[in-house]
Amino acid sequence: MRCPHCGAPDTQVKDSRPAEDDSSIRRRRVCGVCGQRFTTFERVQLREMTVVKRSGRRAPFDRDKLHRSLAVALRKRPVDPERIEQMVSGIVRHLESGGDAEISSETIGQYVMEALKSVDDVAYVRFASVYKNFREAKDFETLLDELAGDEASGGTRA
Repeated sequence: MRCPHCGAPDTQVKDSRPAEDDSSIRRRRVCGVCGQRFTTFERVQLREMTVVKRSGRRAPFDRDKLHRSLAVALRKRPVDPERIEQMVSGIVRHLESGGDAEISSETIGQYVMEALKSVDDVAYVRFASVYKNFREAKDFETLLDELAGDEASGGTRA
């Protein structure tokens, strides 16, 4: 495991315990070069999944890419990093429990949008603007009108 601070490959595990969601092991590490501490999570992967892109190209499912997408959408928003990890774990669990070895990128995008919508409206709009390929301001207006309609009809927030 490389140090996220200096990139050195020499890290040492200082503490190891099950994560709160019981789907991973949380490890506290320290870098042997710069001395910085950081946390990693190790998970058991239940099955190999393949993502079928819109172009038809296939790629291995990458949990880290899913995490990065959520983190970008939630950047500078008041959402705890552990909440992001819970969202990722929930989406992955849902995908794995579906039983399909191949999952469309659209399906993954829908799960991400559902998760973001329940956590943070701004992150939801950020992700949707890329996912739905917004081209003009009217696209944002339409999405915001949908959000306002959901909240008026009793939509709940986590």
